[in-house]
Amino acid sequence: MAETQIEWTDSTWNPVAGCSIVTAGCTHCYAMEMAKRLEAMGVDKYAGLTRKTGKRTVWNGVVREDREALSIPHRWRKPRKIFVNSMSDLFHERVTDAFILDVWQVMRDTPRHNYQILTKRPERMAELVAGQIGEVLPNVWLGTSIEDADVVDRIEHLRKAPAAIRFISFEPLIGAVGAVDLSGIHWAIVGGESGKSARPIREEWIDEIHARCLSAGTAFFFKQWGTWGKDNKKRSKKANGREYRGQTWDEMPAVTHAVA
Repeated sequence: MAETQIEWTDSTWNPVAGCSIVTAGCTHCYAMEMAKRLEAMGVDKYAGLTRKTGKRTVWNGVVREDREALSIPHRWRKPRKIFVNSMSDLFHERVTDAFILDVWQVMRDTPRHNYQILTKRPERMAELVAGQIGEVLPNVWLGTSIEDADVVDRIEHLRKAPAAIRFISFEPLIGAVGAVDLSGIHWAIVGGESGKSARPIREEWIDEIHARCLSAGTAFFFKQWGTWGKDNKKRSKKANGREYRGQTWDEMPAVTHAVA
């Protein structure tokens, strides 16, 4: 699970497996089908994490802490950008505080890597990082996912999390987010949904976020159009590509020091 095709990272690290659906952005989460495939391949870690509802595979709420996986970043000698828990959410309510603290210790012990933690539960992240962890590790980036205007309050929780870099993944972007305040946010990732049941993305929604990034000095990364192109026609994700407003946007956060 270390190798990844995610454009904004180098590797994935999954000390937790399993999750549950919380908002509309979770509906077509790729990790649900991936977990089912890994279970079929005999990977015990992913056994019993999903169920069928009609033709869909969905999380069943089982969450598994994998202590054996904690040692993996120590074995990677070359510095990497590491997406933490691409197959779960580190701040899921069924992940214990003690285990999260153990994950933090691994990140503390491997400063050569940059860790990218993305959650749909930023309120718990802010409380735990500010309360139990306290210190700001310069190699740990904290982020939250925002799919539409219904969940923009997550930004305020993210802003309360002490972090060297704070970022937002506007993916899958399934609705306008409005005039969001990106002050204190160092990086924004934007992307459309992919897959046969993907919901459309609109260029004006991207324009709105890009404008806010320019205003706040936030790095802008356009990941993909997904299944729906800028002309609002359905194609393969590859055919629709990654070009927005005539260019590819691969900006990364420039902040290299810790901020409160």
